[in-house]
Amino acid sequence: MHRTDAPGDDDGRHHAPRPPGTRVLLAALASGDPEETIRFSDVFAGLGERAFGMLLFVSTLPAFIPIPGMGGAISGPLAILIGLQLLAGRRTPWLPRFIARRGPRRHAMARFEQRLSPWLGRLERLVKPRLAFLLDHRVAGMFSGLLLVLLGLLLALPIPFTNYIFGGLLLLFALALLERDGALMCVAWGLGTVAVAVFGVLSGTLAAAAAQWLERLA
Repeated sequence: MHRTDAPGDDDGRHHAPRPPGTRVLLAALASGDPEETIRFSDVFAGLGERAFGMLLFVSTLPAFIPIPGMGGAISGPLAILIGLQLLAGRRTPWLPRFIARRGPRRHAMARFEQRLSPWLGRLERLVKPRLAFLLDHRVAGMFSGLLLVLLGLLLALPIPFTNYIFGGLLLLFALALLERDGALMCVAWGLGTVAVAVFGVLSGTLAAAAAQWLERLA
């Protein structure tokens, strides 16, 4: 007896359609009134398990503003806040009200969207949902959170010529979370660990920053 499979499905099973990619989500945020503020609370609304990725993505964009000290002072603390929540095992992001009501203007998002769209188009050919256990496992989430906290701290510190490096690494984490790509997360873990070791541990920057914070607390 001849068996008729579902169209486009070799084994007759229906697979859920792939959710919109990062480029599509970014374009949606960029469209509309250029002077309208995109509140951080609206950035991750309705994204479910991808919410941390979208929030981290938008939070990292100020790191690419070519004004010394400004981008890191904004993106660094936001990355730390997101990392702490992953360390705590939260499934969805939380933001203080005074931060949740703030956010970038749509014209700023449109500028970043035009700049990043060609790169995201190339990346989307490589990234895909895979190895989901590396994203959902409790220990994996804690490790990602720890690296985000350390990278956010390094980004917030006035280390010359490093904003783009730390910002690019944070974008890798954001894309891995957004695209549900465990393989890309492995790459982000590796590069993030190297960056923390080279710029933070070996240079003594993290130790100096921690000592300074302890002095303030004392």
